[in-house]
Amino acid sequence: MNPDQSNTRAGSIPVLANENLLGKRSRLVTMLAAATGLAAVALPTTNDPGPLYLLDDEGDAGAIVPAQPLIPDKNQRGWLRGTCAPGDTLVLADAATEADRGMIRKLPATAGTYRVVGWAEETGVDGQLALFRPAPFSFITVA
Repeated sequence: MNPDQSNTRAGSIPVLANENLLGKRSRLVTMLAAATGLAAVALPTTNDPGPLYLLDDEGDAGAIVPAQPLIPDKNQRGWLRGTCAPGDTLVLADAATEADRGMIRKLPATAGTYRVVGWAEETGVDGQLALFRPAPFSFITVA
């Protein structure tokens, strides 16, 4: 056992909800530092945020909520905007639409740079908790 790796954990971690996350379970959230300096999570406000986690449970601003890192050795379910088919590249839904923040969508044909979340592992329809395989941290540019 490596003693340098004490006080580490696998799976979900407890973090502060930096905003009201009630009703947002199974959405993607991004990690940031709260005013207190502690780790906190919030819904993405851009289409290219940094570290993403899956919100395992909801909570009001200031509550402790569990967030699970996106790692490729475990598939997960996220709220889908639009449709997808197995093998489709999934990216964050458009963060400019407040109701879609933290949701996933099929890579659009519209030019731009998108944060890749993973690949669809099943056919999905709008509003479904779609099964996907998380991808390593990456971006894709559509010309």
